[in-house]
Amino acid sequence: MEQVVGWPDWPTDELGPRSVTILRLAGGVPAVVAVDNTTLGPAIGGVRMRAEVTPAEVVRLARGMTLKSAAVGLPNGGAKSGIAAPPGLPADRREALIRSFATCIAGITDYLPGPDMGTDETAMAWVHDEIGRAVGRPAALGGIPLDVLGATGYGLAVCAEVLQEHGLLRLDGARIAIQGFGAVGRHAALRLHQRGARVIAVSDIDGAVANPDGLDIPKLTDFCQDHSPAEFPGGAAIDRDDLLGTACDVLIPAAQPDVLDRVTAGQVRARIVLEGANIPATGAAEQALRDRGVLIVPDIIANAGGVICAAAESRGLTATQAFTDIAERLRTATTEWLGRVTAGATPRQAALDMATARLTTAAGYRRSF
Repeated sequence: MEQVVGWPDWPTDELGPRSVTILRLAGGVPAVVAVDNTTLGPAIGGVRMRAEVTPAEVVRLARGMTLKSAAVGLPNGGAKSGIAAPPGLPADRREALIRSFATCIAGITDYLPGPDMGTDETAMAWVHDEIGRAVGRPAALGGIPLDVLGATGYGLAVCAEVLQEHGLLRLDGARIAIQGFGAVGRHAALRLHQRGARVIAVSDIDGAVANPDGLDIPKLTDFCQDHSPAEFPGGAAIDRDDLLGTACDVLIPAAQPDVLDRVTAGQVRARIVLEGANIPATGAAEQALRDRGVLIVPDIIANAGGVICAAAESRGLTATQAFTDIAERLRTATTEWLGRVTAGATPRQAALDMATARLTTAAGYRRSF
């Protein structure tokens, strides 16, 4: 039987977390929900399902959502949740687990759950069916299936366009390497391919493929529905872990947290890193890359397309309106971020300053008596 286990006394700072809730789902599966900050409005954050997820990871991701929403001007706060179960469960077991999770979070009314690693629009349909709130739902339910439509990947392409407009990148012929060929990486590849870039290497958990002349991304996308990228006949299989060292113009880490650390950052041979995943690089990795002259577009700017789309759905916008909103907000945010970096701020600090300035201003309007 699912139940709320407790609320640990988690360390806080001036932003949060507002609450951290430990859950026990059907079958004894542990889960956690972190609502970090609601200064700007209800907190949006994905439901991550993977066996290795921890409360500490979820709290870090929730903070990222707070900063991301603030940096791009959304009327929302940040949250995240994690279910410590493998995503490849039998269909009936997976549905039971997601519905159990939804029942447990019914009382956390300032949290709007959405899809994340290991969950999708069908999972959000189950959550919505149980408690009447979720974003990233199927279109049949009036939602915007952001992973199916590729909102985050589209946002990454918009960021790349802004870099091009400022003379930092030439998309036509640019060499792109993407670690993680899931919902984010796949759609980023398609969008960049459409803009003339050469996606020369991609990887997923099962393997990697490379072609210095450029992979046929539409064919690879279809192929990977049932196969590993390493089996794709349009390129040569490479070791999955070697992708980070691919000589390229843009590296997009779009897999798990902290894949770039002090050691793996030394392998990177890209001029630009677009952080497609949430917290894909440690602070030490970002410092090491910056010291080598690599431009890093932080996750709280680069991959904000997904949360912009989710927030648009929560406001009743259509998919077309949501993608217009992604383009407008990310063009504005990336341009402001570049201005701060040009003025001397580090890439991470520039993004943090954008977010915290808005949060501080918004907090001044909150009732204090």
